[in-house]
Amino acid sequence: MHEIDPADEVQLFATIDRWVEREVAPRVKEFDHADKWPAEIVEQMKELGLFGATVSPEYGGLGLPATTYAQIVMKISAVWMAITGIFNSHLMLALAVEKFGTEPQKRHWLPKFTTGEVRGGLALTEPNAGTDLQAIRMTARRDKGDYVINGTKTWISNGIEGSCFALLVKTNPEASPRYSGMSLFIAPKGPGFTVGRKLEKLGYKSIDSAELIFQDYRIPADHLIGEVEGRGFTQVAGGLELGRINVAARGVGIAQAALAEALKYSQQRETFGRPICEHQAIQLKLGEMATRVEAARLLVRHAAEIYDRGERCDMEAGMAKYFASEAALENSTDSMRIHGAYGYSKEYDIERLYRDAPLTCIGEGTNEMQRLIIARQWARRNAAI
Repeated sequence: MHEIDPADEVQLFATIDRWVEREVAPRVKEFDHADKWPAEIVEQMKELGLFGATVSPEYGGLGLPATTYAQIVMKISAVWMAITGIFNSHLMLALAVEKFGTEPQKRHWLPKFTTGEVRGGLALTEPNAGTDLQAIRMTARRDKGDYVINGTKTWISNGIEGSCFALLVKTNPEASPRYSGMSLFIAPKGPGFTVGRKLEKLGYKSIDSAELIFQDYRIPADHLIGEVEGRGFTQVAGGLELGRINVAARGVGIAQAALAEALKYSQQRETFGRPICEHQAIQLKLGEMATRVEAARLLVRHAAEIYDRGERCDMEAGMAKYFASEAALENSTDSMRIHGAYGYSKEYDIERLYRDAPLTCIGEGTNEMQRLIIARQWARRNAAI
């Protein structure tokens, strides 16, 4: 079970709080409105060790439990959610290597990942395959000591600024069931690997989302994670549990920030001679918003605790991701309405929260898929017969 000394955790949180307050908060609008890559902030995240947050100390990482990591994501997301995607996508790559890679793969790649010398993410989605990962078409053909890869990925976080990706392909397109023919590779940028267009987004600015194009991309056979074909789908599924906990934590951060903005504005804005927070209609919204934040926080913590015990938590992670992301969307909408016309202005942070929130309902599996996962697991765990 992953653990951290409580005193060390308190010190770590204090460090994150100071950094967010001094370095991140003053520059959010600058980067977000320009959709500008936050290079200086990324360098600071390297120094804080965030690119190795969940990697074992044996390979140079902080080795944080999911409970601690989730709280860090909440703290940062309450100020600027987008930058958490820069290190979370990267940590999914590192997790795949540490959890399923060979010892030589771990020794070679993980120290580079933890320092941020090599940064990247998880390349799963294709133009015709998102939630249904088994529908991917990218192929890897064995050619003596190499694999030759062809295909296109899309909506890949860190696609432009990153340098290495965990790449899901089909090594046996004819396999049945389909997942048994899928494999996961460590894919650094090189000949045959090009970046297509940057994808423009409603929110989630400053982190690049891009198309990745592979045309006769040749990669050594020892870049196959675990060096056994056909295990890619299982390897990806294992990482998505932590990914969904991360997205849920982002949702908590956004929901909390939306509540804080609504409360502050409602205490300052007056109508009919008194602050609008004293009007019952506003109080009803604030009560709902506060409850959503606390409920979402508890669901995230519950899922993270189960993950840290090494137990299966796809249902709990799905519950946390579903509820927290919807809380982010609902709280940002309610907060905008409390702000009235000012909520529609770029002068206030609520317009960014309102743009960022929908991403949490889509990323790491849509909320429609989460509800199916929850229902199926709940039925299996509570079978009547």
